[in-house]
Amino acid sequence: MLNQDQKNDFNALLPGESTEAGASRRTALKTALGVGYAAAALPIMAQTAIKTPDTGLKTGQTTYEVNGFKVPAFFAAPAGKTNLPVVLVIQEIFGVHEYIADTARRFAKAGYLAIAPELYARQGDPRQYPETAKLMSEVVSKVPDAQVMADLDGAVKWAGANGGNLRKVGITGFCWGGRITWLYAEQSRNVKAGAAWYGRLVGAPSELTPKHPLDLATGLKAPVLGLYGGQDSGIPLTTINQMKDALAEAGKQGNAAARASEFVVYKDAPHAFHADYRPSYRKEAAEDGFARALAWFKAHGVA
Repeated sequence: MLNQDQKNDFNALLPGESTEAGASRRTALKTALGVGYAAAALPIMAQTAIKTPDTGLKTGQTTYEVNGFKVPAFFAAPAGKTNLPVVLVIQEIFGVHEYIADTARRFAKAGYLAIAPELYARQGDPRQYPETAKLMSEVVSKVPDAQVMADLDGAVKWAGANGGNLRKVGITGFCWGGRITWLYAEQSRNVKAGAAWYGRLVGAPSELTPKHPLDLATGLKAPVLGLYGGQDSGIPLTTINQMKDALAEAGKQGNAAARASEFVVYKDAPHAFHADYRPSYRKEAAEDGFARALAWFKAHGVA
């Protein structure tokens, strides 16, 4: 985070710089300052954090417009290629910080156009919050599901205009993004498959989050691979079994996507076992889960 002197320097115009140019520079700097890890996620486990090189990739920040708002996003894709399969990479509660950007680069290395939109951008910058509880109460809890679904539709549209093949779209997300993966697989007809990492499956309805994955099992439009930890204290195995039962019942009623959906539970893994920069990281489960996600997308026509 910037101290007050740095903030003053940041906001000041450079000699001879117009107001408009200064605004553009500050926007670019804010984007650059976003590179790194979210404050609430510190300290970083440097010995396990993965850094995927961008050699052979085109990567960067972009924006696309949804209902008059410019949604920022990070993207990564094989350089010089078009007609690429698309994967939406959905953030944890910490937003699109270095871990999510690196995950996008990993998918790009596997041949995808990966786009990770900043889905809290209207509510605030999650990377600047030093405390998770404050981040949750002041930003995350104020994000409507309807806003997120529209922003993901916008991301798909952006991908189609920038080298992506919209007949081959997948979605994957982590924690908060895991729940969103289930929701978007129920709403969107663009998505062919999803891979949800330890996303919450049940919850009380609210004005901003009226339904949860368990409520939407009967309407699933794309098969989802659920990747969960057996030692996740926040997502009991009972809720996974509830979701399995709901999907099985939907499958009996003729929903092919529900019938095809699967769960993999890593018995000894905690929540956030894929997050390589955190103590919760479990290398074997994380690598196996990522390989399964790639195979899942290939099996269901994304790759």
